[in-house]
Amino acid sequence: MGRRSHEPNSILSHRLILPLVCFASCGLVYALLSAVLTNSRNRVSEFGRLVEDDVAAQNNGGCCRGIENLELWGAAVKWGSEFKFNNSEGCCNACKSMCSGKDGPCLCDTWVFCGNRKACGSKFGECWLKKQKDSLAPERQEGVPPGEVVGWTSGLIFGKGEGIIGLETEYGTLHIKLLPDCAPHSVAYILELLTLHHSAGCQFYRAESRGQSWDSEGNHIENAAFGPPYALIQGTLEAQGTTFNKLPVEDCPTLRRGSVAWIGSGPEFFISLADHLEWKHEYTVFGSVLPENMHIAEKITTLPTIPDVWNNVNVTVLEKPVPLLVRRIQKSHIDEI
Repeated sequence: MGRRSHEPNSILSHRLILPLVCFASCGLVYALLSAVLTNSRNRVSEFGRLVEDDVAAQNNGGCCRGIENLELWGAAVKWGSEFKFNNSEGCCNACKSMCSGKDGPCLCDTWVFCGNRKACGSKFGECWLKKQKDSLAPERQEGVPPGEVVGWTSGLIFGKGEGIIGLETEYGTLHIKLLPDCAPHSVAYILELLTLHHSAGCQFYRAESRGQSWDSEGNHIENAAFGPPYALIQGTLEAQGTTFNKLPVEDCPTLRRGSVAWIGSGPEFFISLADHLEWKHEYTVFGSVLPENMHIAEKITTLPTIPDVWNNVNVTVLEKPVPLLVRRIQKSHIDEI
């Protein structure tokens, strides 16, 4: 009996102890989980920010091409050891996101991505964002031993007022915005021409107006023929005394008024005076003439020409070719471009 009289107190004490133990255990588990989850949330939050930044960059659109086996140097604005992507497009877009043109000069004009697993090793995926002292003369790694594989792919981004070169003629200078993100090999060749300080041999030799087929804005007139004349001026960009290596086919968008494109693999090129949707996607476009300079191209089409036939196509050739000089444009002239 006495034992029974104490039984309810014993049970009660056990019932009180068990919740206390459970509560303490739960508290400990909660503390541990809070620490882990807080750390995870920080990592997830940072990952989410990077994803949002990447998506925002991709929304800029356009091309994101680079040159393989090339490492461009320059002052780092983003260290690749702490900034990685799965592909070069992500790296390129990250640079583009720092070059929107809304907040002044580009903070990034060069991206360098290590995409060769074998050559890169632990550096695979690294994305270095850089800023050149001179975007028209980018620094590059020199002294690479012959046969050594460079694991890096590099590209340039030209923002507002950057990447403008001039084709100077006696009738005026055509200001051309280069497109390194769409045609990096082509632009690299043009930048090489700038270093020669001469353009002997570069010229326009064919000129054809818009005729009755395209209006002054380059729109095709309904029911009109697509030429001749073919609304273009054509020439060559091969300087005497240099060896020209064929360029690879790069981005071939629809040709618009002002498009500057190669014929085949170069060095023959042309400037389109109209929208040529009928030519499909056949020509690598590496630049675009600024709209305010198109009157110079139009002027060249008014010069004396002689008819000719090339591969069964009727063309008009300039009586006197128009020499041109590939040159830099002073920064003060393009600040507002």
